Amino acid sequence: MKPLTPIYLDFNASTPVAPEVAAAMRPLLEAHYGNPSSLHWAGQPAHAALEAARRQVAALLGCSPEEIVFTSGGSEANNLALKGAFFAARGRGNHIVTSRIEHPAILGACRYLERIGAELTYLPVDGLGQVDPDDVRKAITDRTVLVTIMHANNEVGTIQPIQEIAQIARERGVLIHTDAAQSVGKIPTRVEDLGVDLLSMAGHKLYAPKGVGALYVRRGVALEPLIHGGGHECGRRAGTESAFLATGLGAACALARSADRNHESRLLRDRLWSELRAAFGDRVVLNGHPTLRLPNTLNVSFIGRIGADILARLDGVAASTGSACHAGRVEHSPVLTAMGVPADLRMGAIRFSLGRTTTMAEVDDLVGRLRKLLPVMNSAA
Repeated sequence: MKPLTPIYLDFNASTPVAPEVAAAMRPLLEAHYGNPSSLHWAGQPAHAALEAARRQVAALLGCSPEEIVFTSGGSEANNLALKGAFFAARGRGNHIVTSRIEHPAILGACRYLERIGAELTYLPVDGLGQVDPDDVRKAITDRTVLVTIMHANNEVGTIQPIQEIAQIARERGVLIHTDAAQSVGKIPTRVEDLGVDLLSMAGHKLYAPKGVGALYVRRGVALEPLIHGGGHECGRRAGTESAFLATGLGAACALARSADRNHESRLLRDRLWSELRAAFGDRVVLNGHPTLRLPNTLNVSFIGRIGADILARLDGVAASTGSACHAGRVEHSPVLTAMGVPADLRMGAIRFSLGRTTTMAEVDDLVGRLRKLLPVMNSAA
């Protein structure tokens, strides 16, 4: 029997390194090995590459290069934003506002800060996964030092009203941070348009390598470093920078500016949804906002099924589910739970996230495999 062709539909989890990105990084791996902080001939090319990458990241976000801090990824950027802002504000306040559907890198940092004296407000979301800006307004107190709301949700793709939330925070003199790991390169993320003070991004969501990310820090915003030592990254993150990884992130940002494939991703995503509806009718439902969501993301529930079981039987298909089945017990997605999605729908949820290399043939092949699989599962039920 001929093996099935692999289909990768998990781009929200991680993207492949783009060929243009790999090509840009190669000289840093093979030749420019000097320390970027060294003033001699060996360090100068690495320093030049590091600063060129910083300019490329800044160009995508619409900010000054000096406002970009390179990190090891989105999780570190989130932790630097939250902990750095909290520690810098000690004596002025200890209250942070966030939402119940944030990435674990945000929620984990919040739980840590609670253990050392922070007060947290976890805002609810509606059935489409959106935060109500009025809830943010009501949550802010005289002790609030930071509001952190993700730009777009990693599971369902719902986009938050960040501009409106940022305006509310700034009217109260409160810093606003957004985790934009899922949105950078997919939808506009210019920081002046968003109105944010801090923005996190992750390289491996953007066709750059794993192990690199960045935090935008608006000029004048005080952050206590997580890593102390030398004066790297304008004193905001000690440690010798990796010009190699920074170059990858910079090249990916330049590629995102020059080669917008999001229209094609949206067309393919919508085709996948229409084909699933044609195949399964009202036995498949959409999770998340129908229009205000990432152009590449489709989260659906197969009613009466366990999403993890479906994926386990779809040989060669890489996708994700927020629920998992362990020893006969289904663990439901915290995001879908916070949205109020009924248990039978949470159980059957699967996220298909498309990318630059996704083709119409792959979309049609996936639907064909599901058509063959689900009747078998129905007969076995």
